[in-house]
Amino acid sequence: MVRRIFWMAVGAGATVWAMNKANEAVHRLTPDSLSGTAARGALHLGDLAKQFAQDVKAGMAEREEQLKDDLGLRGTAVVEPRNTRRVLRGEPQYRAISAAPGSPAAALPPSRSARTTPRTIEETPRRALPPRGGTPNRKDH
Repeated sequence: MVRRIFWMAVGAGATVWAMNKANEAVHRLTPDSLSGTAARGALHLGDLAKQFAQDVKAGMAEREEQLKDDLGLRGTAVVEPRNTRRVLRGEPQYRAISAAPGSPAAALPPSRSARTTPRTIEETPRRALPPRGGTPNRKDH
């Protein structure tokens, strides 16, 4: 008789435990719970991506400082070459008229607003255009 009561209590306990687990699973699988879990996961992933970007930026700055020290670039200015633009064959060249030597304008640096390209149709150099309508020797029948 004691054995029957024992096994009945074990069975009742197992049933209660299984019902609780089933209710938790049902609650986890509701649309609200799934969307909340997905939102928390997305926020966590965003935080990880932000932290990674900050770490990369800090590493880049640190490496840049190391390179400046190694190359001796502290306190020096890097000067770029003046004419780095590639000139194509047949392209018109425009240049600013320089001031006379000894004049006050000659001591000033060149203006960035100096006009280097034509602004009107009359100033644009004329070029020959290809004929319209395909090949010139073709006869329509």
